[in-house]
Amino acid sequence: MRVRFRCDPALLGLLPPPVPARDALPDWLRAMPGHAASDMHEGAPIRTVKHCPPFVDAMMQGFVMTLPCDVRVADGTLSWNWDLPRPSTATHPRAPMSFHASAQVTGTPFARADQLVVKFNAFWTIRLEPNWSLLVTHPLNRDDLPFRLLGGLVDSDRFHEVGILFPGIWLDPAFEGVLPRGLPVAQCIPVRREALVLDTAAFDPDEQARYEATARVLLEETGHYRRVARAGRSARSDTLPEDRAQPSGIEEQQPGPP
Repeated sequence: MRVRFRCDPALLGLLPPPVPARDALPDWLRAMPGHAASDMHEGAPIRTVKHCPPFVDAMMQGFVMTLPCDVRVADGTLSWNWDLPRPSTATHPRAPMSFHASAQVTGTPFARADQLVVKFNAFWTIRLEPNWSLLVTHPLNRDDLPFRLLGGLVDSDRFHEVGILFPGIWLDPAFEGVLPRGLPVAQCIPVRREALVLDTAAFDPDEQARYEATARVLLEETGHYRRVARAGRSARSDTLPEDRAQPSGIEEQQPGPP
């Protein structure tokens, strides 16, 4: 499917564009070992989540929205030095981040004393095809980030005139350093709007036999899921992607009407 992004004309070429999530995987995923000693297995090496397709596939779904500039964190203060021209749209934000009132999370598990609720401002609008919504979540499996984005669902086929703002809870009051330009702050996954039909029943004889056969293979062999469930998925690789080519389906800013 095609995802269309638009930005203020004065900012085109100055903003980092949205990135396919498969091209924004963290360095630690590539650097982590494929095997590690397990205390539960008397020190024998076992495969790590680097070999787990569902773990990695989740991180590669959709696209990520990123920080448009470096943000420095020191002494509890967020600051940036961003020489951004004035947008030609009067109501357009210029700061990469702002804040929500902490009272907005009153009654939630996020509400804690002196809790900081940050907001990553949007510089791109996002438009999906009819009958699709955008699931916005914290970048999956990214507990290394000092914030936790709040999840949301936006009907971006109908609401796309302005950018989506991304609120999050700041988790690490002791963090000091730089959040770099291009850091993923939100993972966005298009989902089709359709009703679910939940069908529950006991195994029939064929389902029970296939369960037994598959469970035995999983106990005796490695890589079964990769060979069977992911067979024929030419759009993905069984290894971490090394190329930076943008796949079809994500359309960057182009001239002409949205």
